[in-house]
Amino acid sequence: MKRFRFTSLVFVLACTSLASAQDTTATHSLTTAEMAAAEVIDEDGLRGHVRFLADDLLEGRGPGSRGDAITQLYLSTQFQTLGLSPAAGDGQWLQSVPLVGVNTNAPPTVTFRSGDENLTLKSVDDFMSTIGSPTESASVDDAELIFVGYGIQAPEYDWDDFKDADLRGKILVIMNNDPADDPELFEGSRRLYYGRWDYKYESAARQGAAGAIIIHTTPSAGYPWQVIQTSWAGEEFELRGVETPRMKLKAWSTDDAAKKIATLAGKDLDELRAAAESRDFRPVPLGVTLSIELTASVRQQDTANVIAVLPGSDPDRRDEHVVYMAHHDHLGMSAERDINGDNIYNGAIDNASGVAALLAMAKAYAQLEPRPARSIMFAAVAAEEQGLLGSRYFAADPPISAGKLAAVINMDGTNIIGRTHDVNVIGMGKSSLDAHVQAIAKAQGRIVTPDHFPDRGYYYRSDQFSLAKIGVPGVYLHSGIQVIGKPDGWGKEQLDQWVEKIYHQPSDEYLEDWDLTGAIDDTRLLFHVGRRVADAAEMPAWTAGDEFEAARQKAIAENP
Repeated sequence: MKRFRFTSLVFVLACTSLASAQDTTATHSLTTAEMAAAEVIDEDGLRGHVRFLADDLLEGRGPGSRGDAITQLYLSTQFQTLGLSPAAGDGQWLQSVPLVGVNTNAPPTVTFRSGDENLTLKSVDDFMSTIGSPTESASVDDAELIFVGYGIQAPEYDWDDFKDADLRGKILVIMNNDPADDPELFEGSRRLYYGRWDYKYESAARQGAAGAIIIHTTPSAGYPWQVIQTSWAGEEFELRGVETPRMKLKAWSTDDAAKKIATLAGKDLDELRAAAESRDFRPVPLGVTLSIELTASVRQQDTANVIAVLPGSDPDRRDEHVVYMAHHDHLGMSAERDINGDNIYNGAIDNASGVAALLAMAKAYAQLEPRPARSIMFAAVAAEEQGLLGSRYFAADPPISAGKLAAVINMDGTNIIGRTHDVNVIGMGKSSLDAHVQAIAKAQGRIVTPDHFPDRGYYYRSDQFSLAKIGVPGVYLHSGIQVIGKPDGWGKEQLDQWVEKIYHQPSDEYLEDWDLTGAIDDTRLLFHVGRRVADAAEMPAWTAGDEFEAARQKAIAENP
């Protein structure tokens, strides 16, 4: 488990100073005109959009579903009503996102063998398995399990968990997260992309493995096992036609199940994990084999990003765009009902609330006079819950070249617990956009804080990450925790309970007792940040040496 260090605060202060130095245009006050424009963002508007998008009639907005189509129509007609222009290309509102859906039929149990001894685990309770490619069947026959630690190859940290071992045809057992004990490695308590489950599967596939089993723990994942059960059940989607290395099996195991597998191998899992914290770690053959037969139904299915634009007023800068982004999808419907008789994953907070904020800001911009110098793009993207697929497609085929995308401001969930003194920035210190956030926060009488949960890797779990990979700096907020009028610790307790009980569950439903005053503050802040970026003399820049700086330089060089 990663631990917070006081050195994180020193790092943030240093990066904050750098960001401020990069952009001296940020002022710490709001004009009367700015405040009047933001008044359009109000509680009725936010509630109305969430109520509709999270209603049972939309059936959880699963990709390619009837609810998905209704959502796309709702968004495009809202944009049209506001007087925005379609921006998906060829005068269209919708950027089609081609998907392939795979619904795995996993066996009720899986059995691991070591010599004459067997270990049988229950699917769903102990083990989640999905087919690793869009095919109707896959089989693994007596594949040996190899413990590979974190499964990371990071030359910049002189780290290689594989050490040239021949892992072809093996099942790799992988720890979630990335090393945390040394602040000089993998940025200490802050999880990087190396700690993400999608990196683990990609890394295993590059080794030619037959499959990979990621060991789930609540601290390493940032959420309980029930999220794995819901997120990895039913139909899974991927972008159609993308050629990448494949495995036959993608799987998760509970921590208890992984300990039992290690015991079957005559090993102690905690001792294996301790050894994996060192650069000297080498893959450990477990002498345990797995055979499994998987079948699946496969279908081609499309969804769409909904994209609109407000053209800029400056002829010299209107071809540069500030992008507001929020994902409009959720998990759809389950084949089985929960104990309350509910099988609809409404996704009210995740992410009907973020889309509501997007639409509220679109309304504010539509009424803004004078218009910003740069153009403002609104992108409601699809299939985020399936691995950021809509934003990945947007980034691969952007309506505007990457070098002309000034910034992305992403909304993935909003504050429902009331006004907060703090503005929580995910990825603070990464770009000059921090200066704008700090200026508006100060004008609101608030403070800016770095990620409250750096070990959860939130920066790499939402759509701004897709645009970061093509060089676009971004702003991404989470709800603050210093709730005004509440005792210390109350806000964090509410967020922890939400992750434990509501995240990716049918209980993520709209409630009238939400306190949206904090959501209004945050949405107005993002409105002001985007407007100032749109009017600034220079486009935002990554902090020198940031992991995405080179991509930005390349994108700008390709679009002089």
